[in-house]
Amino acid sequence: MGCGISMESAMTKSEKAMKAAILIQRWYRRYLARLEARRMCTWKIFQSIEYHNEQDQLKLHNFFIDMMDHVGDHGPILQTQKKSPFPVLLQKDLTSGGVNGTHDESEEDLVSDYESIPVAADYTGLRLDFPLTVTQVTQMVEYFQEKKALHARYAVQLLHEARKRLRLMGNITRATTGVLHDITICGDLHGSLDDLFVVFYKNGLPSPETPYVFNGDFVDRGPHSVEIALLLLAFLLVYPNQVFLNRGNHEDYHMNLRYGFIKEIIVKYKKNATVMVKNFRDVFSWLPLATIIDKKIFIAHGGISDTTDLECLASLERHKFITALMPPTSDEDPLGILTGREKIDREWRQILDLLWSDPRGKLGCGPNTFRGGGCYFGPDVTGRFLKDNDMQLIIRSHECKYEGYEFTHNNQVLTIFSASNYYEEGSNRGAYVKIGADLQPRLVQYMCTSFHMEKEMALSQRSERISIIEKAAIVYLKEECYANKTALMEAFRQMDPSDEGVITLRHWIQTMTSVLNLDLPWRALKNQLVTTPDRDLVSYKSLFETFAVSHRFKETNFTEAMYRCRYELETIFRAMDKDNSGFISMDEFKESCHILSKHINTPLPDDVIKDMAHSMDFNHDGCIDFNEFLEAFRLVDGDLKRPGPEET
Repeated sequence: MGCGISMESAMTKSEKAMKAAILIQRWYRRYLARLEARRMCTWKIFQSIEYHNEQDQLKLHNFFIDMMDHVGDHGPILQTQKKSPFPVLLQKDLTSGGVNGTHDESEEDLVSDYESIPVAADYTGLRLDFPLTVTQVTQMVEYFQEKKALHARYAVQLLHEARKRLRLMGNITRATTGVLHDITICGDLHGSLDDLFVVFYKNGLPSPETPYVFNGDFVDRGPHSVEIALLLLAFLLVYPNQVFLNRGNHEDYHMNLRYGFIKEIIVKYKKNATVMVKNFRDVFSWLPLATIIDKKIFIAHGGISDTTDLECLASLERHKFITALMPPTSDEDPLGILTGREKIDREWRQILDLLWSDPRGKLGCGPNTFRGGGCYFGPDVTGRFLKDNDMQLIIRSHECKYEGYEFTHNNQVLTIFSASNYYEEGSNRGAYVKIGADLQPRLVQYMCTSFHMEKEMALSQRSERISIIEKAAIVYLKEECYANKTALMEAFRQMDPSDEGVITLRHWIQTMTSVLNLDLPWRALKNQLVTTPDRDLVSYKSLFETFAVSHRFKETNFTEAMYRCRYELETIFRAMDKDNSGFISMDEFKESCHILSKHINTPLPDDVIKDMAHSMDFNHDGCIDFNEFLEAFRLVDGDLKRPGPEET
């Protein structure tokens, strides 16, 4: 009997241990599920706001076109009595994708672009001789690793040589694998030089044994777009049969106005910025549109549509399309390069879909309403394209993915994204893919960060990292809320006729979705944005009590509109900055505000514009540094004192 008691006691302990293990396992799984839900929510905030901003950029570009139409007929606009606020260079870019800028220049003019840039006798930086050698490009890599900028003289000459090479290449380039080497495909880099160096460290520099395809979006957003673009073009010159560069939707003059590339050139090259901008713009227009590996794998930046035609893509004149946002116009074609309105529109649509489209699970093909350009293409569209062209896989980029890659459409579409930490440090991995003779994709992931990869993190570290990223996402979201404060408060008050400051949670969610045009999990986000006196009630006024925007201007509907459209205003500013100096005159700033007023259909009073212009002219020289204007609007904790107009 004593033995029986001992066994019963042992079984009880075992059962308790088992129950405890099960409880811990359940808790751990629930905790991981909550972390994943928070991560996905944060991800959706970042991505929704990013694509919403792209929609605004497309709307602004369309407004530019409409405005130019009203100012005067496209070609003879400078001969009209009406004065255009835009510089000559931009007028041509807005109204034609083709016959403008460097396309009209002779070889002698192009050579003079760099020969006219002096190199000081005491210059000790990197010098380039052409044709480039492998040694020189390796020196460029080392030079850029030291965060040094290439002299304008050599940068412009490199662009000139790259343009000559690109003009010899077809719209669709062909690559082949080999028994002894794989082809490496990289996605968006967006100015992240550290990511490019990680790829080179892990995979090797481009060479005959290590060929690469870089699938567009080398520039914009990140701080080292110039260095990435120059480095990739240099490798193209040295290894023209092993390095392939596809155009992305950000290799586009008008996207560069908005997303930082032109600003970066201005900061780094100052007095030589104009010639740099012109040459980069022209080189981008000559980039090939797609690459095909072994006749079986199709690589393009965005994707396809149900009308994608490889024969059309192979035969069109890609350099006509300096921007893919609008088709060039045939009535402004004195040289007769463009013929047939329908043909031009069809070619433009082919390029737009190739650079801007995204895959979706829904069958068919429809407008890409999320971005505002390109299309959504379904698995049936993918299957038909691959079957018609006897291929087996589409590799595309264009979308940030948490793991750096994603398979969709029954593994027939692979998205590859190479810029890690795209939204915030730790927000996503980067990846590249290697294709061998068997044509099977082998993926490599990485992250340029001081944090370890998540799989190697302790649970507390993962939670802390998500909290940091989550906080950054909430700041982005609060900025959107403030930018639409008047519209939100008006909508809230319609739900609260007695002005009690409280509405139902359902009404709050409906209002946030409709006013901000952001489809987010508002129920999960409510506790980070507002106070809730009851689980089904929201104190909507608290949305703006926890934060404010610090600026030196008197707070009015006008300043709110300026904040809401600050990036559109920056694009207008860049367009009007004729000499790419980073400054505009007082009159040009006022004209920018009037253009913005027309775009947003909101009257902006002259006296308010004038006061704002003078308050930004810090040294009273009659010029405005627009970077300081953008820095003037900062989101701060609501408890901090916000300086009034008298405290400037």
